[in-house]
Amino acid sequence: MKERIFRAMIVEETQDNQFVRTIKEKSITNLPDGDILVRVSFSSLNYKDALSATGNRGVTRNYPHTPGIDAAGTVEESCNKTFQTGDAVIVTSYDLGMNTSGGFGQYIRIPADWVVPLPKGLTLKESMIYGTAGFTAGLSVFSLTHTVKPEDGEVLVTGATGGVGSIATAILNKLGYHVVAVSGKPDAADFLLNLGAKRVVTRKDVNDESGRPLLKSTWAGVVDTVGGNILATAIKSTQAGGAVTTCGMVASADLPLTVFPFIIRGIKLLGIDSQNCPMEHRQKVWEKLATNWKIDQLQSICREVSLEELNSMVDTILKGGIKGRTVVNLET
Repeated sequence: MKERIFRAMIVEETQDNQFVRTIKEKSITNLPDGDILVRVSFSSLNYKDALSATGNRGVTRNYPHTPGIDAAGTVEESCNKTFQTGDAVIVTSYDLGMNTSGGFGQYIRIPADWVVPLPKGLTLKESMIYGTAGFTAGLSVFSLTHTVKPEDGEVLVTGATGGVGSIATAILNKLGYHVVAVSGKPDAADFLLNLGAKRVVTRKDVNDESGRPLLKSTWAGVVDTVGGNILATAIKSTQAGGAVTTCGMVASADLPLTVFPFIIRGIKLLGIDSQNCPMEHRQKVWEKLATNWKIDQLQSICREVSLEELNSMVDTILKGGIKGRTVVNLET
């Protein structure tokens, strides 16, 4: 195999148990085994990437490591007949960027069954504006729309300025739903209204601390991205027969709740797993994101950074300082 040297973010542990991030050169001979070698054009920054980049052992066990759970690029070598040299592809989820060298490097080598052909209707950059966050939003909307229709009433989206929440807000609006967006950022209202939210409420408005097992029926459905008591409040506030999707735990992994919303109102709680989603379903959702669900605001919710600019953005996302999506251009 021809030797290739490429640039990548390397996270290393120092002798005093600190973690440092630097941009270094790396050889493809250091990449793991796999069927497909991809030249990465774009990646994106997710909260899980920031955890990996700061030494979180719950995400990444061994260092040095290159994070990046998302990658989009071009196949350079393939040992699998499904993919040919020159094919444009998306790689998200599975173990990419966790314990397998990820998309914050200009090359990745992965198993063929992790790879999704780039759907027609999306550029490589657009696929990474979506990335894992957009794919998770797509899964959430897909699950919700099987139960909740636009005419049923308002749909609540929590964590709405984040990657999943912002894209879910825009998709639901495109599909005709009346979206109420939740944000803890005082300056986020215009951003969310431009995505299609009909109104914006604060975390305090949807974080009931009374301990009551049921609350006033308010929401036809909910896309929750934060977990904890906000998710519990949303479930207790959902109308009879409604549905709630859950995909995150940035607020808490605990769910302080009784069974009453489920056995009295028949609420459906729908878990969203983007990491190990079956390939057939994965491709179906990506096709929707590329066609009739493709949002008009893709470019406006995106900030593009270089690999060198990525370091400061890791700290920013951990502090909750990012609205929308951050795309990493590996070609600059």
